[in-house]
Amino acid sequence: MNLTSTFSEFKELKNIDKATMMGVLEEVFRSVLAKTYGNDDNFDVIVNIEQGDLEIWRNRIVVADKNLTDTNTQISLTEAKKIDPTYEEDEDVAEEVKMEDFPRRAVLAIGQNLRSKILDIEKANLFEKYSERVGDLITGEVYQVWKKEIMIVDDEDNELLLPKTEQIPSDFFRKGDTVRAIVRKVEMINNSPKIILSRTAPEFLERLFEIEVPEIFDGLITIKKIVRIPGERAKVAVESYDERIDPVGACVGVKGSRIYTIVKELKGENIDVVNYTANLQLLIQRALSPAKISAVSLDAETMKAEVNLKPSEISLAIGKNGLNIRLASMLSGYDIDVYREGAEETEDDVDLMEFTDEIEEWILTQFKSVGLDTAKAVLSLDKDELAQRTDLEIETIEEVVQILKLEFE
Repeated sequence: MNLTSTFSEFKELKNIDKATMMGVLEEVFRSVLAKTYGNDDNFDVIVNIEQGDLEIWRNRIVVADKNLTDTNTQISLTEAKKIDPTYEEDEDVAEEVKMEDFPRRAVLAIGQNLRSKILDIEKANLFEKYSERVGDLITGEVYQVWKKEIMIVDDEDNELLLPKTEQIPSDFFRKGDTVRAIVRKVEMINNSPKIILSRTAPEFLERLFEIEVPEIFDGLITIKKIVRIPGERAKVAVESYDERIDPVGACVGVKGSRIYTIVKELKGENIDVVNYTANLQLLIQRALSPAKISAVSLDAETMKAEVNLKPSEISLAIGKNGLNIRLASMLSGYDIDVYREGAEETEDDVDLMEFTDEIEEWILTQFKSVGLDTAKAVLSLDKDELAQRTDLEIETIEEVVQILKLEFE
C-alpha cells in the first residue's frame, strides 16, 4: 500500500529519522491488525520509507476443512486451493493485506494514531534539540507580533518565542524581520516544548563578541564576565592568554570597527571593555573608568568597597543615571560607595550624618553612597540630578533639601 497517497500529510516529516518512522508505522499497523483480527503475531509488516510503501502479509497454516478453528491463523484446504491448487495440508500460506481490506473505521484509526505519535515524536525531538542549544545564538524570522511577545520561526519552521521581557527596550519588530537572539530556556508545557529566546541575556552579547572578534572565537581571548543593563550600557571583562594580544584593543577593533557592529545590533547599547584582573581593587578602578580613582578599600565580609576620588571625578564614576557605578558593582560583586577625596568637615559645610535627628539614616546613606557626603555637596545639584543619582523620590529629595537649606540660613 502506498502511504504517501493514502496519508498525504506524512509526505514532509520534520525531525524524525527513518528508523524511528519505520518503528512507528509498524507499531500503529500492528495495533490495528490486533484489533481487527484478534492477534497480530502471524503478520509480517514490511516498511519501505524510501518509496513510501508498506506491505502487510498474513501467514496462515492450511488445515482440513473440518479442522478449521481459527480463521486468523488457519485457512481451510478448500480456500487455500482457490489461491493455488497445489497447496496441501500443513503448508504455510502468505497473503498480502491491502488497505481496502481494512474496515473504514480501522483506516481512520490508523491515520489518527499516526498523526498523534508523529506529533509526540516531533515535540520530543524539538525539545531535545533546543535543550542542547541553550545559550546558542540563532537567527529566525518574525512570524507573529503580539503585545507581550513575538513568535519567531527558525529555518525548519519551528516556533520560538521572544517575550517582551527578553527584548532590548528599543527593539521594534515587524512580521518578516530577521532576528538574532540566544536560546534562553526550553520548557515542556502540556506536552509541548516552549522555546524561549533572549536578547537581554549576557550570553547574547558574548555570542556577538565571538562572531565579531576572531581572537575570542579561537580562544586567544577569554570573556571573564559580562554585565548589562540592556539597551543602556554593558561592561565586558576580557583576558588574553597571549602577551602579544591586547584584549581590549582586539575587541574594540581598528577605529571601533568591531565594537560598532555589536553596538548596532544592541540598538546603541554602550559597551565598556576592560582588562580583567584577579586584583579586585584594580578591577574596580578599571570598571569605574573613565573616572580616575585615588584609592579603593575593600571589606570582604560586607562585600563593600569605598572609593575615594576628586570631586571633579565623581560624576564620571557614577555615570548617567548611575549606570557606570551600578555596572562596576555588578562586575566586581562589591557594593561601591564613592567618597570625595579630602572631604573633611569645614566651618562652612556640615557632614550629612549630622542630620540623623531630622533625616532618616538610610536616606543620608543613599546620598553618601554616590559621593555626596556633605550638605553643600547635596545642595550643589538640582533635584532631578539628585533623583537620577540616588533613585529617591522627588518628594523625599525636596524635604531633604529644605532641611539642609535651613542649616545655612
